[in-house]
Amino acid sequence: MVISELQIALIGAGAAGVALVWGYNVWQDRQHRKTADRIFKGGQGDALLTGEEAATVAAPTAAGQGEPGEWQEPYFGDAADALPEAPGAAGAAEPVADLPSTPEESVSPLPADCADAVADCVLRLTAAEPLPAPAVQAMQKAWAAELSKPIHWLARDDTDGAWRQLDAHDTGRYREWAAALQLVDRRGPVSDGELARFFDGVQHVAQQTAATVELPSRGETVMRAAKLDEFCAAVDIQFVLHVVEAAGGVFAGTKLRGVAEAAGLVLEGDGVFRARDEAGGELFTVANLGAERFETETIKSLATHGLTLSLDVPRVTDGVAAFDRMLAIARQLAAALGGLLVDAQRAPLSDAMIDAIRAKTVELQQRMRDGGIAPGSTRALRLFS
Repeated sequence: MVISELQIALIGAGAAGVALVWGYNVWQDRQHRKTADRIFKGGQGDALLTGEEAATVAAPTAAGQGEPGEWQEPYFGDAADALPEAPGAAGAAEPVADLPSTPEESVSPLPADCADAVADCVLRLTAAEPLPAPAVQAMQKAWAAELSKPIHWLARDDTDGAWRQLDAHDTGRYREWAAALQLVDRRGPVSDGELARFFDGVQHVAQQTAATVELPSRGETVMRAAKLDEFCAAVDIQFVLHVVEAAGGVFAGTKLRGVAEAAGLVLEGDGVFRARDEAGGELFTVANLGAERFETETIKSLATHGLTLSLDVPRVTDGVAAFDRMLAIARQLAAALGGLLVDAQRAPLSDAMIDAIRAKTVELQQRMRDGGIAPGSTRALRLFS
């Protein structure tokens, strides 16, 4: 078959087009990587991590094993050397990049418990005339319900200049608004699709109300969420102890409840006992080793083969103090019930393992602080939920 000059020209033009598209994709990928490196290498000072706030920022939890950024199930080893080395443990943790504050924010900042510059993507809207809160709530209701991550709406009160979180019953009118979408939780980072839905939804609200809104780069926000998730996964761990009946029998529920309450534990509505600090924060839990929950009405007739005590390292302020209290109560329960204190493999808990847990807790919580997320803080409680 004879190929004409026109066919040769068309083939050449097609090849050139493919090459141009490929080259553009390579260039765009490199630009995104450079942007991510610039954001997360800690070269910029963090305006939100200075003064009092620097002491209260919270840190994420470490997975210990698995691919970076992949959330792992908490675990408890049966030997000191089984505890995982967190990635990068030898050096200081890299700070998690934050959004810069504006002079306006320094006077009247957004509430960190629902619009945190590290944990959230915050979009601001400004209207020429005050907008009624019920109307804005109605506009965002349909698409906001489709998002898997928490979203909060805030408005600035003109009377005192303070930002406040809005609820479904707010009837006020406001010119300045903010929508905050949480970027990461223990299920992983927000997806590009969800972020696009969030951006489009807020833009739609702005268009319907003649408000202005500034959108950050979606690609950079997705990479920021992935980096934050990777950091959290690197420090996310729970330590678990068990108290089992020494002869392989069962503990009577009536005696168990009395011993637990004498140790300062409180049976709560979700069927587990909890130890809390003076501020009401959770220190650790004590649950049934079996599938059945502890219930106020049925615990008298319950018989269990053991108890499980769990400490969630990223969610407590002082991990070592919480672990020591959990260990002391575990020993108290074992002595009172005639049980044994064992690890996840039912091996007696050794002094070497106890020392290893303390050391690992100190290491992980320090990495959280170095990274800009204080253990047990509001930021940590949100990210590790």
